[in-house]
Amino acid sequence: MSISVSNITKNFGNQKALDNVSFELKKGEIVGFLGPNGAGKSTMMKILTTYYTSDDGDAKVNSFNVQSEKKNVQKSIGYLPEHNPLYLDMYVKEYLAFNADVYKTRKDRIAEVIDQTGLTPEAHKKIGQLSKGYRQRVGLAAALLHDPEVLILDEPTTGLDPNQLLEIRKLIKEIGKEKTILLSTHIMKEVEAVCDRVLVINKGVLVADKKLSELRDADEQIIEVEFDYRVEEAFLNKLPNVTHVKNRGGFIYEITFSTSKDMRPAVFDFAHDNELKTLQLSRKNKNLESLFTELTSN
Repeated sequence: MSISVSNITKNFGNQKALDNVSFELKKGEIVGFLGPNGAGKSTMMKILTTYYTSDDGDAKVNSFNVQSEKKNVQKSIGYLPEHNPLYLDMYVKEYLAFNADVYKTRKDRIAEVIDQTGLTPEAHKKIGQLSKGYRQRVGLAAALLHDPEVLILDEPTTGLDPNQLLEIRKLIKEIGKEKTILLSTHIMKEVEAVCDRVLVINKGVLVADKKLSELRDADEQIIEVEFDYRVEEAFLNKLPNVTHVKNRGGFIYEITFSTSKDMRPAVFDFAHDNELKTLQLSRKNKNLESLFTELTSN
């Protein structure tokens, strides 16, 4: 396993930041790490990158223990923190050369990561002259310099415009073909666009570990239907496998079913048998946003 976390607990005084958290990441996975502010995401990332030590439990990166083998862990990880620490007065190549000296990395890696992260057009500039999107690229380039097996990315697309978002997402997916990536973000579409799997943490507790393919095929669906006149919710509850009916205004209803079987034919037949005209009928699978809300709401 590229990352193995077993029963990690971390306290700050009387506050329990992480409570018995366990998960594993295999090589080549891009995993989204989600949770509300203060849920424990950054604390977990700082434990994995050896900035913090846990109070209980074990964590390993590339089979190296994060407490007893810190140097080997640091060599295995590329870390891009939420607030990308850059020296704005340095030129791009100068900054990467400085980092290469810190990592004791061969200098020809600088040209490789500049090309890999799409920095070539801006490589002659000072970092302070770059857009937010290109500054994030510089941070990623620095994290990749020593060719780590694992990348830890904390909010890598915060503050980017839509075009920059697409560029960074594409870059992360490309890098993820060869490396394991743990990606923290608040943007659900970002996770759905680049990740294979999602971990959800709430109040220090891991509340979900799901592949996105499983989420899309979940045994629950919502059918949105519009009739030609108002219908009592109790009437629609007669349909099989119904768990909830909601009137969205006018003659439009959301009907939730506890089955993966497509229920649109059943709704259409039900309407026909009861002399209702169906003006529109569509299916909505449970999405990541609804799962996040369900798991993190009090």
